[in-house]
Amino acid sequence: MTLTGLATPYLTLGAILFCIGLYGALSKKNAVIVLLSIELMLNAVNLNLVAFSKLGVRPGMTGQIFSLFNITIAAVEAAIGIAILITLYRNKGTTDVNEMDSLKR
Repeated sequence: MTLTGLATPYLTLGAILFCIGLYGALSKKNAVIVLLSIELMLNAVNLNLVAFSKLGVRPGMTGQIFSLFNITIAAVEAAIGIAILITLYRNKGTTDVNEMDSLKR
């Protein structure tokens, strides 16, 4: 079995998870579900980064290093997103994405 054959299930799983996250981020109205879908997409990217780093001609640590940076960005995004969501919920009383228009005039 080649190296490509070993990485294919991980790449397929990453693509499926990314598509599920993209569907959730674009179609749902609840802001909590949208944030969870974005986290799912970021985790799918992490899975693909690690799989691609093992797939290359010269396997190295670049995929793992980019994945660590991506995990850091995901943690910051979750903290800031939840803080903004809590503030908007206190002001509007809803988590519906369509009702969050406080930046409009």
